[in-house]
Amino acid sequence: MSARILIVDDMLANLRLMEAKLSAEYYEVATASTGEDALALASRWLPDLVLLDVMMPGMDGYQVCTALKASRETEHVPVVMLTALGDCDARVRGLEVGADDFLTKPVEDGTLFARVRSLVRLKRLLDEWRLRTATTQQLGVTEAGPTRPGVEGARVLIVDDREDEAAFAVQALGRDGVRCQRAGDIGQALQAARGGIFDLIVLNLALGADDPLRLASRLRAEESTRETPLLLVADPEQRDLLVRGLDLGANDYVMRPMDENELRARARNQVRRRFYQERLRADLQYSISLALTDGLTGVYNQRYLRGHLKALTDQAVSARGQLAVLMIDLDRFKSINDRFGHAAGDAALKVVADAIRQHVRVFDTVARYGGEEFVVIMPGATRGEGEAVAERLRSAIAALRFAPSGTPLPLTVSIGVAALVGPVEAGAQRRLDEALLHAADAALYRAKAAGRNRVEVAEAA
Repeated sequence: MSARILIVDDMLANLRLMEAKLSAEYYEVATASTGEDALALASRWLPDLVLLDVMMPGMDGYQVCTALKASRETEHVPVVMLTALGDCDARVRGLEVGADDFLTKPVEDGTLFARVRSLVRLKRLLDEWRLRTATTQQLGVTEAGPTRPGVEGARVLIVDDREDEAAFAVQALGRDGVRCQRAGDIGQALQAARGGIFDLIVLNLALGADDPLRLASRLRAEESTRETPLLLVADPEQRDLLVRGLDLGANDYVMRPMDENELRARARNQVRRRFYQERLRADLQYSISLALTDGLTGVYNQRYLRGHLKALTDQAVSARGQLAVLMIDLDRFKSINDRFGHAAGDAALKVVADAIRQHVRVFDTVARYGGEEFVVIMPGATRGEGEAVAERLRSAIAALRFAPSGTPLPLTVSIGVAALVGPVEAGAQRRLDEALLHAADAALYRAKAAGRNRVEVAEAA
């Protein structure tokens, strides 16, 4: 998996060594020797990962990381800070300014490459969500929200058979308002993960007789936990196990002896990323619903109707099933707009749409076809059943009391019904959905010509 990696270090020897290592793994590499050059290059080149030295003249690594995270162009680029300083305060400071990891020089190659692969995978995933959301934002159907929400109320599953260590983690994370649940073995962890929605799972790699990587693999394989952040807790001598865990999809790790502030900082970063990803997904789902829904009435629009009807007709033909379509038109709609204004016309459309939804089955599809026309798709319904529902709809709408500006005004609809009749030859399947709509529309025209406020049924689809 290739990626763009920016290396920032004021020592030329360090730059060249790291560049050679990463280039040998087929990564695209760019280098910068000052913080100012790094920011300019990052903004222009848009790397997938930044390896950032802490101790530099002028802008140090903390200042560069803060600037990267403050820019809309680079705030989602993972940053790994590199330093000869190994004290915990330095690591926590790096995590607090937005770094995704903090590695001590000289960096062991296996750990470095595993971390690079893990963070690049995460970057690619978030890039995909951001691209989809940006597309919908350009269409004006959603607004950008905050990128760093708080973590209070987050749910964390701690998988640890050591009661004292689990209690330490619960107390530390509780200071940030995080709610924790403990599982003592793999079985308990899987049961808890499947039964609840967690924002982070903390997994002890020294999990008694159980194989903790087996749990990590299961968590990544199951759909319900595939995207839940996984934070590993490891002993210094478990480097090989840690590397394998990162390759299996773990998001981060903390080494023993655990420092409370480091644990909290790493957990906050993962939970915030989880919240951000969920917000992107929710924005996308909301945008899709807007793209397929009529904004005035709340029913589906014609775009969704045509795709859904095509799928249903294909399914009905292959399974020799039944399907009915109702084409509904609001009578004398133009006169409502002319006499009472377009606001009254909009109100009439909403009233009719609500009445249709109330008098069809929950699995029937209601869509606005255009203007004052609606369509109801009834899977599994015969022509006679479609006609009965259409007559019930006509009567219910005619009984509505609609009074724009206080003046009572009768609302009526004309309805055309079409349905699949008899077996359909294979060659006729291609435009069967269009044939049904055409037949229902022709029946609707006859209802209009016969005096309106009536139901007509097509002879055949």
